[in-house]
Amino acid sequence: MAATVLGSVFGISPVSSPSTERVKRTKSYLRGRTQAIKSVTRTNHGCVRRVHKNKDHDGEGAKVAKLLVESPYSKVEAARPDLGKRLSDFMVEARDLVGDDGGPPRWFSPLECSTQAPGSPLLLFIPGIDGTGLGLIRHHKKLGEIFDVWCLHIPVRDRTPAKDLVNLIERTVKSENHRFPNRPIYLVGDSIGACLALDVAARNRNIDLSLILANPATHVNNLMSQPLSGMLNVLPDGVPTLLEEIFGFTQGDPLTAMLDALTNEFSVSGGILRDIFAVSANLPTLSRIFPKETLLWKLELLKSAVASANSHVHAVRAETLILLSGRDQWLLKVEDIDRLAVTLPKCIVRKMKDNGQFLFFEDGVDLVTIIKCTCFYRRGKSHDHLSDYIMPTTFELKQQIDDHKLLIDATSPVMLSTLANGKVVRSLEGLPSEGPVLYVGYHMLLGFELPPMVSQILKERNIHLRGLAHPMLFTNNQDALVDTQMFDKYKIMGGVPVSNFNIYKLLRLKSHVLLYPGGVREALHRKGEEYKLFWPEQPEFVRVASKFGAKIVPFGVVGEDDIFDIVLDANDQKNIPILKDLMEEATKQAGNLREGDESELGNQEAYFPGLLPKIPGRFYYYFGKPIETAGREQELKDREKAQELYLQVKSEVEECIAYLKMKRESDPYRNLLPRMLYQASHGFSSEIPTFDL
Repeated sequence: MAATVLGSVFGISPVSSPSTERVKRTKSYLRGRTQAIKSVTRTNHGCVRRVHKNKDHDGEGAKVAKLLVESPYSKVEAARPDLGKRLSDFMVEARDLVGDDGGPPRWFSPLECSTQAPGSPLLLFIPGIDGTGLGLIRHHKKLGEIFDVWCLHIPVRDRTPAKDLVNLIERTVKSENHRFPNRPIYLVGDSIGACLALDVAARNRNIDLSLILANPATHVNNLMSQPLSGMLNVLPDGVPTLLEEIFGFTQGDPLTAMLDALTNEFSVSGGILRDIFAVSANLPTLSRIFPKETLLWKLELLKSAVASANSHVHAVRAETLILLSGRDQWLLKVEDIDRLAVTLPKCIVRKMKDNGQFLFFEDGVDLVTIIKCTCFYRRGKSHDHLSDYIMPTTFELKQQIDDHKLLIDATSPVMLSTLANGKVVRSLEGLPSEGPVLYVGYHMLLGFELPPMVSQILKERNIHLRGLAHPMLFTNNQDALVDTQMFDKYKIMGGVPVSNFNIYKLLRLKSHVLLYPGGVREALHRKGEEYKLFWPEQPEFVRVASKFGAKIVPFGVVGEDDIFDIVLDANDQKNIPILKDLMEEATKQAGNLREGDESELGNQEAYFPGLLPKIPGRFYYYFGKPIETAGREQELKDREKAQELYLQVKSEVEECIAYLKMKRESDPYRNLLPRMLYQASHGFSSEIPTFDL
């Protein structure tokens, strides 16, 4: 890994200083790695140096870049994971970084993190027990696109106590806050680093901090630490040399090369075998990161850091995201995390039940994606669902498609749109390319129509729908009746809490906005209410659409009655005491956006319907001809004119639904078996025909 030393934070004296020669060798390594990157310049900022990427103003380069962004999702099926590095990469780069490591703790910024956008918040990574500062190596590239990333490196021979490490971090926080007072500062701490981050936050309550704590160390298990300390005390010095001499583990020898090859062999399938080979091939590196005297010191550092954090946690006022692994925990208790969640005023606990102690090295853990899913990213004082939204990567979109692959494959969606001349085509060609556009339509039960529709529009037309959704989907309530992680897909794909203000802002930004006037009442309808619209009487969206000249696209969807029957709706559940209590509690937690509305729309009861699956039929989507509002702002200020257009939109949505219900009767491939036979003979990637248009 190429890295740039940001300079030592002076004033912190290590307990035992290494020799000057060792410090020179370590800094020489870092300078050499930096100089190997020709396109990087260094700019001094007070006590630190940052890395900035030179901007390419070449005309051809600009053309290529433009081509790349025109359709980034067209080949989403072939997308590869965003995180390419693994534990073996950490071992290799830690080996070069550690060496005869000496000197005081210092900050560095990986060159992979040099592409951040202007105004990006600062992220300070505080390492765990390894102290290398490379704990986020798998995440550097993605983090570097949205953060200004600095990592703290604590040399192997450094003996700076916990309180002085806190002082070091605090001084950096205060310095950067003074330089950029409106920029939030993220402290990402792993294990011991999480304790140090809590201490810094407790001492700086007036600075805008956000904490991300991965498996924070909350207690020291004496049953493990005391025997470990005793064992280390009787071990001879020079264990790294013994490993190399007795077992023949030296970097570059045939045995290590074989283990490296096995690591690469298992890099695709992943899992524990790959990690075992990675560790085995780098035993000398591990022994240099954790020599006997350093391990003894780390145990003492751990005890003091945990004690200090536990005594100061009540003073923390920063918003906090705790990432909690579900297994292999020996430095924390779940009870302590529950206590933290209650003590910290703005705390989200994200449980990763299938992951272990070293969270940031594990497959399936993407820190940037987690930040997106928890709405934890912000450039200002609070998270803004519009300006702070980060588009999904192609791999994130692929994950969403894969998560709903069974639904998409089973229903073989048919999507129709209407061209400007009124012709109906089987494609999305009729959708307007330029915003602002307001898509208004019917909401299937539980929103089953959303995954195929949103992903296909993004793939085929590179149009990103910003769906207006119930605010309950954006809460991170730890006491919620459902796992809030099931709502991640809405946040990844750009969902926005529904409100008049958010509709206004989205249309002002010329966005493509998805609106369901029927909302929760439509998505949680009862038996016999499929395809019935529950719209408000007032023309709520017409005037704001006309203000910005937005096109209104009415659309209908059918097919829910071909995949399941409702056997237990809200009316049935009211007659079952335990389900009635659950429904009342869920409704209370969700809140009623239409409270006070005396129409049926105000009857917004949150419940999960009992469904009886069917052999799946087919989903059909029909987007009507766009309705122009440009130039009609003054006209539509008249209440009657606005109501007339509103009823026109509603009528066209009903006509779209009626058209699809009629035409699907003549679709020879409406049922699953004919579709399976067609794909068996024509290929599983072939488009299945439908009714004649």
